[in-house]
Amino acid sequence: MNTPQGTDRRAIPQRSTSWAAKLADVMYAAKLTPNKVSVGSVFFAALGGVAFIASAVVATDGARAAWLVVAVLCIPLRLLLNMLDGMLAVEKGMHTPTGDLFNEVPDRVADLILLAAAGYATLGVWATDSLDWGVVLGWAAASAAVMTAYVRTLGAANGMGNFFDGPMAKPARMWVLVVASLASLFEPLFDAHGLFLATGLVIILVGSIVTVIMRLNRITAALHAREADTQ
Repeated sequence: MNTPQGTDRRAIPQRSTSWAAKLADVMYAAKLTPNKVSVGSVFFAALGGVAFIASAVVATDGARAAWLVVAVLCIPLRLLLNMLDGMLAVEKGMHTPTGDLFNEVPDRVADLILLAAAGYATLGVWATDSLDWGVVLGWAAASAAVMTAYVRTLGAANGMGNFFDGPMAKPARMWVLVVASLASLFEPLFDAHGLFLATGLVIILVGSIVTVIMRLNRITAALHAREADTQ
């Protein structure tokens, strides 16, 4: 019996494109290390987080839209650097002993910043006298996102490799956030300030919970299969 295992690298179609290869070549020529690129992704996440929070406190719809556009631009830039750090490490042979740490920790920090900040961008949508549920939702979505990665790394730590299963892996949750942010640009037409981002966060939270359950099931099945192979 073959023990089912996850992979050690997320499948990203864009990785094989010529433009991605050229960008990796430019970074390699500039002597940018994978670890520096990983940290750079946190910079864009932080800028996106500031933009989300700023969008909630500005006085006009135009200013809010401008900040949301900044956030929309920062999210794919964060994902782009997440892809390029891996290309430098693998395709360019620049992997370091600390590469796995820099591959994971900045990613989790970026998730926390963007999703929690998106919660603050919904200020007042579902608020009571004592609690703003939009903010709670942002932190809940951020926590669930971190859990998806934590469970994946548990599989790897147990020798099963990385399972990237589930409807709300990192790229999916970031693109849901992008779509929700773009939809928010039209909120003045519906008098629905913050509603689209709140809805996006609900989707990310529920999808992340489903993803955690799916990955736990896959890892459990793989561990049982490994045990059966040894008997």
